[in-house]
Amino acid sequence: MKPRCLWIVPVLALLGAGALGAADGRGLYEEGLAAAEAADYEAAFAKLEAAVAAEPDNLRYGTAYRQAVIAAAGDEKKELYERCIDFFKTLVAAHPEAANAYLNLAFAHVDKIPAEGAITQVILANTSLTYFGNALELEESWLGRYSRGHAYLFWPTIFGRAASGIADLEKAIAIARENGDPKPYHARAWAALGDGYWRLDDVDKAREVWTRGRELFPGDGELEARLSRTGREELDAYLEVHYDTGQRVATHLREILGRDAAGHDEPAPR
Repeated sequence: MKPRCLWIVPVLALLGAGALGAADGRGLYEEGLAAAEAADYEAAFAKLEAAVAAEPDNLRYGTAYRQAVIAAAGDEKKELYERCIDFFKTLVAAHPEAANAYLNLAFAHVDKIPAEGAITQVILANTSLTYFGNALELEESWLGRYSRGHAYLFWPTIFGRAASGIADLEKAIAIARENGDPKPYHARAWAALGDGYWRLDDVDKAREVWTRGRELFPGDGELEARLSRTGREELDAYLEVHYDTGQRVATHLREILGRDAAGHDEPAPR
C-alpha cells in the first residue's frame, strides 16, 4: 500500500486547480468502472478519484468510487476505507458547497463500520451523522433525510436518538409527497419510520405506519417482511438483525441512481 501522501498529492492538485471538466470526468468515470470490473483497483481508485475531483457534486461518481473501495477492502483492508474518507474530506474542504460530496463522505464512514470494533463503530457512526447534517444544511433532499433518519435508528434506545430519526424520516416522507412523483424506494422511509416507533417500544404505532406504507407501496419487500412477523419475538429478532452494526448497510444507491447513460447498473438504500 502506498503512503497516503503519494496518492493524495495528484488528487489535491486536481481539486485545487479545477483542471478537469464534466467531459473529462465522464471519461475518467468510465475508465474507473472498467478497471474496477477487472479488479484493477489501484487504477480504478485513481480514475474514479479524478472523476469525482472533476465533478465534486456528482453523487453517481462518488458512489461508484465508494463501491470500488468496498469491493477491494472487504472487512480486512481498513486502510482503503481510510483512503476513501481522507479523499472525501479533502473534497469537501475544497468544495464546501457540494452537498453530495458531504453525503458521500457520510456514507464513506458508514461503509467502514463493519470493519471496525465497537468503540470505533460508535465514532464512525456519530461522525457520519455530522456529515449528513452538513449535506442537509446545503440541500434538503429525500436521500439526506432518509439516510440520517435511518442512521439514527442503529443507536440503541438508551442513547435517545430514535425521536431524531423519526423526525428526519417524517421529513423524508413529506419531501416525497411535495415532489408528487412517488418512487418505489420511497417505501424505505415508511419502513424505517415504523422501525423508529419499534425502537420506542410502540409496536402498535409501528404496525400502523408499516400498514400505511404498504397501502401506498403494495408489495414492497421491506414492509411485507415487517408486517408478516405478527409475533413480537419474531419481529424483534428480524429487526435486531437488520440493525446489527456488524452487517454491512447497502450504500450503492442503485434504486435512486438507476442505470447511467452507458447502461451501467449503478450506483438502494437498505
